[in-house]
Amino acid sequence: MLPDTPSVSQLSHVISQAAAPAFLLGALAAFIAVLISRLNRIIDRSIYLNQISDQDQERCRLKADLPRLARRATMINRAIFWSIMGSISISIVIVVGFVSAFLHIQHERGVAILFIVSVVAFIVSLVDFAREVRIALSELDHYG
Repeated sequence: MLPDTPSVSQLSHVISQAAAPAFLLGALAAFIAVLISRLNRIIDRSIYLNQISDQDQERCRLKADLPRLARRATMINRAIFWSIMGSISISIVIVVGFVSAFLHIQHERGVAILFIVSVVAFIVSLVDFAREVRIALSELDHYG
């Protein structure tokens, strides 16, 4: 048997509590879009460099950039992974808030732990992104 449906005031309270996680979820979605855009540029550059013939002495030296691009792609990939993990845990926070309102159970500790997990995942993602940006700026490709 299902418990009583939550009242409008209970639902309004849950919705107000879900606002902050929803904003974080939106920020993570925008951040993931930026990361994917950077990853696409890295992949496009790698494809371009791999298409250079070994006989093209003038442009063959550009292939030396491939290991750096691979490191950057690895860091961006890891940043995307952690951003997605943060997004999943924030989504679970929102679901838990509504489910706990329907079941009339305490959810504060679980929500707090999930929120901490999502923020930590976001921090790890930002660190990987910062490392990738540092590599991109410290070893600029001066050859075009």
